Amino acid sequence: MSVDGGSLFDAARACLDAASADAKVATTAAAAAAFAAGRLAIDPDAPAPRPIAMPGRPARPARVPPRSLPQRGLGSAVGRAAFVHAIAHIEFNAIDLGWDAVYRFRGMPDAYYADWVGIAADEARHFSMLRTRLQALGHDYGDFDAHNGLWEMAEQTAGDVIARMALVPRVLEARGLDVTPGMIDRLRGLGDDATAGILAVILDEEVAHVAAGSRWFRWCCARAGIAPEPRFRALLDDYARGALRGPFNLDARSAAGFSADELRALQDLSI
Repeated sequence: MSVDGGSLFDAARACLDAASADAKVATTAAAAAAFAAGRLAIDPDAPAPRPIAMPGRPARPARVPPRSLPQRGLGSAVGRAAFVHAIAHIEFNAIDLGWDAVYRFRGMPDAYYADWVGIAADEARHFSMLRTRLQALGHDYGDFDAHNGLWEMAEQTAGDVIARMALVPRVLEARGLDVTPGMIDRLRGLGDDATAGILAVILDEEVAHVAAGSRWFRWCCARAGIAPEPRFRALLDDYARGALRGPFNLDARSAAGFSADELRALQDLSI
């Protein structure tokens, strides 16, 4: 379907439904450009979102439990390619997470939708950069198995925008703020400046993405009359205790909108 004109929610659904990697990226770029040009309306009377069992996905990669994924070192050619593939898979899922934040949650301010459309477009660009690098390494997206953990959290938080803003951008996606600096250093030490440079771009832009989660988490809490710090700690305890691992990049997380109390909560509940 065309995503140029009509409802932003219909365009978001088309992006979610796009199955191939090429279609997901192209549909996302077209929808983001149409929205930026004012050709997609935020319809206050749009019907409720239809359930999403699973966004469109290519037949490969095969999705397996995280523990079934083999451990490979960065020193070998196949290990390097598998690493780039794993990051590309995260970014591919993040495209859908951005569009799902647009499609699923209605009645939010225009600035909320502008943030998440822009984030979806950024994630598509990140995926394309990584896919190009993967191809230069002799592989393509789908050549290695992957897991479905990011989307599983989206399903768990489907009915609660506060939980979604707290847990997807501020826990799962923010994990990249913690681990990416070390990855960049390791890759540069191995002489892989090309991959390291891509990760440096992603790290810089992901701070702004996590900050959007922080901003809208607090906005939603204020709308509901809820104190954000205790709510964040409770959501971590209920949903994300097993997903928390230190050490945390405190400087990057602070730049992304985490308060001192929230950083203490992460450290207290980490495993």
